[in-house]
Amino acid sequence: MAELTTTLIHHPYQPPSGFAAPQPGVFKASTVFFPNVAAMRQFDWKDKSAYTYGLHGTPTTYTLEERLCTLEGGAQCLLVPSGLAAIATVCLALLKIGDEVLIPDNAYGPSKALVEGELRHWGITHRYFDPMNPADLAAKLSPQTRLVWLEAAGSVTLEFPDLCEQVRLCRAAGVLCALDNTWGAGLAFKPFDLKPGHLPALAVDISIHALTKYPSGGGDVLMGSVITTSERLHMQLKLCHMRLGLGVGANDAEAVLRALPSLPLRYRQHDETTRTVAQWCLQRAEFAQVLHPALPLSPGHAHWQALCGDVLGTAAGLFSVIFQPDVNQVRVDAFCDA
Repeated sequence: MAELTTTLIHHPYQPPSGFAAPQPGVFKASTVFFPNVAAMRQFDWKDKSAYTYGLHGTPTTYTLEERLCTLEGGAQCLLVPSGLAAIATVCLALLKIGDEVLIPDNAYGPSKALVEGELRHWGITHRYFDPMNPADLAAKLSPQTRLVWLEAAGSVTLEFPDLCEQVRLCRAAGVLCALDNTWGAGLAFKPFDLKPGHLPALAVDISIHALTKYPSGGGDVLMGSVITTSERLHMQLKLCHMRLGLGVGANDAEAVLRALPSLPLRYRQHDETTRTVAQWCLQRAEFAQVLHPALPLSPGHAHWQALCGDVLGTAAGLFSVIFQPDVNQVRVDAFCDA
């Protein structure tokens, strides 16, 4: 019995080469086999040309990382269990006691909770800035500022900032800027080439992405990514990523890989449907304002138009509404439940 068990574990069969299919294989592993002890000692977990442990990468996760870099125009990618985990990884990797991080006042709510709660315990301060007023960001950049978070469009309220000017201000101050690019998804604009043809390239330092949303598409995967173009910055992030023990499951990585080819089609349909509903809302007296970057009266419409292409542009699948003052909470809830 013992001999049979050993044989089944170390079975010599190898499938024939030459198999090709639309999707890559799914590799599940915690333990990784080395050919010998010398090879085990030689391999470096940071080197993606080899495999050392399932948490550090498999062919499945490496393939997803490379495809996400292609999507966003980056060079290096880390996978994490959620979009919020991506935000937290960036903060923990780059900030230390005495540092300051600036956050747009319309940022993703959990990002605010992170800086107000966890980072405060580590002696890291934060301030909010008005993303629609570049002068406010310029005034708040200080010698203690080490990181600026950006969003385009802003979470929930969907104002669209002058992202290019925000990046220029960070560059001039020598401060790193990180973009939550979940809304843009690598399709509305390229975070590492905000003004194509402009030299040197106008780019954010880091793009994080909640793959939970558009890339996954099915509402059944939690995952995030952290993408950069700087090897030095990537390694700083990767060390923190490893020390925190962050990783993703092979089945989830495969689900995102399977969904990526249809991402542009799905994103375009989201955009088209959302504009139709937003236009309907414009006709309703219950709403004081409809916030959608493609609507001419929406805050930051001109910035969206300049960054996302042309008159039509690309505008994802989200919009917000502001109810008239006389619409009470009961009516708001009834609208949401309808």
